[in-house]
Amino acid sequence: MTEGVRTPEAPVDVIIAPMRTKDLKGVLRVEEAVFPQPWSHRLFAEELSQRTSRAYRAAWVGRSIVGFAGQMFIDDESHVNNIAVDPSWQGRGLGAVILADLVRTALARGARHLTLEVRVGNEPALALYQRFGMAPVGVRRNYYPVTGDDALVMWVRDIDSESYAERLSVIEARTSPDLRVTSRA
Repeated sequence: MTEGVRTPEAPVDVIIAPMRTKDLKGVLRVEEAVFPQPWSHRLFAEELSQRTSRAYRAAWVGRSIVGFAGQMFIDDESHVNNIAVDPSWQGRGLGAVILADLVRTALARGARHLTLEVRVGNEPALALYQRFGMAPVGVRRNYYPVTGDDALVMWVRDIDSESYAERLSVIEARTSPDLRVTSRA
């Protein structure tokens, strides 16, 4: 390498795949690093056992889980139960990658609408959800018992529309160039 000339680093390979029970050690490591009241191994295992009404996805870099998300399906709605990115990976666009994958999974399962709750003061998450077209429709007071924080209830409707497909394509096209994403069914 010539002095003063920087060669670009190769993109990081991110694999997003269905979460399995054997993945829970890595999932719990991220969960415990991100949330003040993390879900337990048992709760995740119960969620994973409900295959017809739930879908959980894990994001891998090499042999490490760097993020995950899960959703439940009720009629034509998908409710995002949780989404988390390892703190050492935050700010690199991985949250958008995981959420886009979750939307694609919801669409494949016939969902038309997407909803979730988010901590009122979580500005990075709010900005991410707004990029995906989500808007606040209500507040759940004291939703997070450990902190007493309120949650905003957010929705985006008609994720199966052509206009939303365009929005999702734009978001995916803007994926950070240092992430090379592969999604597995």
